[in-house]
Amino acid sequence: MNNRLIIAIVYMILVGFAFPIIRYMSLHFDVLNNNAVRLSSAAVVFILLAIWKFKAQVIRLFHEPKTLCYLFLIAIIMFFNIYLSTEGLKYTTALMGSIFGIIMMPVAIIISAIFFKDERAQLKSWYFYIGAIIAIIASFAFVLNNSEQGESIDLTKGVLFLTGWIIVQPIQNLIAKKITRQYHSIVVSASTATLGGLLYFSAATQTGVITQLADVSGFMFIALMLAGVYCLTAGMFFAFYIVEKQGLVFYNIIQLLVPVSTAIIGFLMLGEAINIEQTVAMLFVMLGCFIALKK
Repeated sequence: MNNRLIIAIVYMILVGFAFPIIRYMSLHFDVLNNNAVRLSSAAVVFILLAIWKFKAQVIRLFHEPKTLCYLFLIAIIMFFNIYLSTEGLKYTTALMGSIFGIIMMPVAIIISAIFFKDERAQLKSWYFYIGAIIAIIASFAFVLNNSEQGESIDLTKGVLFLTGWIIVQPIQNLIAKKITRQYHSIVVSASTATLGGLLYFSAATQTGVITQLADVSGFMFIALMLAGVYCLTAGMFFAFYIVEKQGLVFYNIIQLLVPVSTAIIGFLMLGEAINIEQTVAMLFVMLGCFIALKK
């Protein structure tokens, strides 16, 4: 099987399991505490791996202030990335968030093609355009056939947050691509998770919600830490790895597979309903993505 397809399928499965875990933890922890603990727990694992496997890069990193500034910038953007998407979903619906997630794909690809020559090269294949069009149309069909759409609290405010999200996310990936050309994804993940965790702990302390962690059982706290290691490995480290090895165009195409894998895993593990129209749409999303990824 094509190596690119293997990476796409693995990412699809890993992130598909991550979203139900994040959803479950969000019901038991404040968003600031949730992200602070998850990022910090993953940071510890990534730091140990980075020191073990890429010690020379870690040492070199501390002698390059400019690179440290870039990493801190990624952490700040990630902070706002999570905030904007969370607030956008709070004021609108999961349907609206899915639609903006689909719109993000062409926006991110255009931005990456503007800044990187190797990304522009990937847009010269007719396979890409045919597959991308099929995947985007099928993705819209998939989310629009979702019977559980919810109601918007403040549509205008939510749309503004989601618009900010689809602008901020591609910028984060642009900087990540620049850094992963010089450092391994493990080193970048360790730095970003550490700085991001510190930002969230700072925010949780400033707002006072950090005191809520004192009332959490030991079991739930350990569960949150383990969830952080898994979700950040799947959603951040593997994302940086894909950007490093395959590029931003590839990464943004396979992002369309995430709602599909989440729906399948939600169906198998949580009993969430999937209708016939969504099933057909999911098959076309996967078909379109695999055509687009063909070299």
